[in-house]
Amino acid sequence: MDRRGTIEKHDPFEIEQQEWKRRQSKERYKQLLTIVSPIFLLLLWEVLSRAGMIDTRFFPPPSAIIGTLFEMVTNGSLVKHVGVSLYRIFAGFLAGVIPGIVIGLLMGLYSPIRHFMQPIVMALMPIPTLALLPIIIILFGIGDVSKVVTIAGSVFFPVVINTAAGVMNIDRIYLDVADNYGAGKLQFFYKIALPGALPVMLEGIQMGQAIALLTIVAAEMMGATSGIGYLIWTSYKAFLLQEMYVGLILISFFGYLFSVLLRGFQKKLLPWR
Repeated sequence: MDRRGTIEKHDPFEIEQQEWKRRQSKERYKQLLTIVSPIFLLLLWEVLSRAGMIDTRFFPPPSAIIGTLFEMVTNGSLVKHVGVSLYRIFAGFLAGVIPGIVIGLLMGLYSPIRHFMQPIVMALMPIPTLALLPIIIILFGIGDVSKVVTIAGSVFFPVVINTAAGVMNIDRIYLDVADNYGAGKLQFFYKIALPGALPVMLEGIQMGQAIALLTIVAAEMMGATSGIGYLIWTSYKAFLLQEMYVGLILISFFGYLFSVLLRGFQKKLLPWR
């Protein structure tokens, strides 16, 4: 009886099942923490504001900001700004990420291209794209194109550098296996280079989406007539701080949402990480 109990106790299937449940519980706990932390911050802000421990002229309670948010949604003034900003963010993000991935892969795969492009990338990368915004506005006007170009320029550099680094850091053993089995260029690209570079490349894309949000706010503060950045800047100048916080919270919300979506995408592509 004792022996049977011992065998059941050490049943590999049971042990594996318990281990899987433990990992699932741990994963759910982590997801819960990511949801709870921003709610905790908002509650703390609300309590401090209602208790008069912070100046409500500069830090109105979140409940009042949410009321303003619903009012702006109802009268339609917010939808226009959000729609325009999201369009510029997605267009600029794609315009920066796609060439960043292509050039990064070429730099990682081919040494002559790397030696040709690396000095150019290293020389241009430290220049803040926002510093070039006046020139970009002169070239492309104050419409959407100048905002898209500004975001694309900011997103391009972290993506190209991470993609090139991802290819160059592929384990040598995979390159040897590809050589030994006579893999062609296309096979090497799809089976070795692209999957090998994905983890570092996705980190660069994650960084790029954060930079895109930072850039859109600053770009829309200069030479724009709509967008979340324009809303923040005009509300600040008119001392309409609740409207200003609506813009800031929207940027924060979209940053969090895009980050969660990209992490989910990363887990689907790289389930072993």
